[in-house]
Amino acid sequence: MKLSVFTVATPDLSPEELAAVAARHGIDGIEWRYKETAPDTLKESPSFWGNNRCTIAPSKGDAELDRFRKAAEAYGRQSISVTPYLQAGDLEATEQVLSAAKRIGASMIRLGVPSYDGSKSFGELFKLGRAYLQEAEKLCRLYGVKGLIETHHVTIAASASAAYRLVEGLDADVVGVLFDPGNMVHEGFENYRMGMELLGPYLAHVHVKNAAWRMNGYDADGSDRWQGEWKGLQRGMVPWPRVIKDLVDLGYNGYLGVEDFSGQFSTAEAMLQHFSTYIGGLLSAYGR
Repeated sequence: MKLSVFTVATPDLSPEELAAVAARHGIDGIEWRYKETAPDTLKESPSFWGNNRCTIAPSKGDAELDRFRKAAEAYGRQSISVTPYLQAGDLEATEQVLSAAKRIGASMIRLGVPSYDGSKSFGELFKLGRAYLQEAEKLCRLYGVKGLIETHHVTIAASASAAYRLVEGLDADVVGVLFDPGNMVHEGFENYRMGMELLGPYLAHVHVKNAAWRMNGYDADGSDRWQGEWKGLQRGMVPWPRVIKDLVDLGYNGYLGVEDFSGQFSTAEAMLQHFSTYIGGLLSAYGR
């Protein structure tokens, strides 16, 4: 297994700075965030989903892609993913991202999954998501870039088993699942090892972050109200030593990509150094 970083978690670094920091701390892979930044947001302080300085702007074309590719190459890092925020069904945007990944030398992109808020039935959303993935599979094969769906709260793929339903029967060499235990604290919890076993060859990537629940007041009937929030890697409910051991036992040999939103550290470099030391230490302890 190797370490990687999704640049949504490093908003205070430019692509060149991020690549240099990754090299210093033994992080081999980079997952580049891919999204337009609103012009007024550029005046704000760096933030994960706002003014993120380590995000590819699609509107800037090939010159932007080449800048990010060269930043990784200059420090001997591998661009492993172009990671957008696609809508399920938008094949035109999906192909644009695949083209970007091909140019930058990335082997993966993140595909869209329908959100679930109760306004549409699961059955309707599942039909949409499944039809989209069947068409996206063809595009991914054409471009030679793997498409992943992420286990993510507030979607119809919140758990490993729900994600498996969406990809079942598709070519696991072309379409896979990004397994995110931290997201599954918020929604979709299943025994992590069982989820890995269920996904089998579809387990293509893992995100590393943590979260926990805290009491946040009372509802009108006096019931406790609970809220999920992000925590540091060693401070949340995901037992990372156990998860890493399970991945080792099951023969997973992909990347472990940090996506820490806890704010535990004052800089992205400090966060990445801790990730490398902690998760790298667990890998060493388990012989990987």
